[in-house]
Amino acid sequence: MPKAKKLLESHNHKLHVKKDDTVIVITGKDKGKKGRVIAAYPRENRVLIEGVNMVKKHQKPNQQNPQGGILNQEAPIHVSNVMLLDPKSGQPTRVGYKVLDNGDKVRVAKKSGEVID
Repeated sequence: MPKAKKLLESHNHKLHVKKDDTVIVITGKDKGKKGRVIAAYPRENRVLIEGVNMVKKHQKPNQQNPQGGILNQEAPIHVSNVMLLDPKSGQPTRVGYKVLDNGDKVRVAKKSGEVID
């Protein structure tokens, strides 16, 4: 088994962002762009963000797109390149975790202390 494959299978995959979170890109060609998380891929540590990391895809004609051609679509970026936006202030923030009195574990914005989930 290749080494990279082993690494993927052996780690616990927990991301600090979830689908429908609003995030900001903190590094790379799209630095400063804000967007909503469309999909999260925990095994690859990547997220798909609306309007970020646009790539051109050459599409053969098919039933849905009889014309074919070159389409623009989002590509996943590494989760370490994004930060969650604080629900209170709209600023980028780190994410902490807290267990509530009723036993629920929730995400907490480090900047404001606001509960995210």
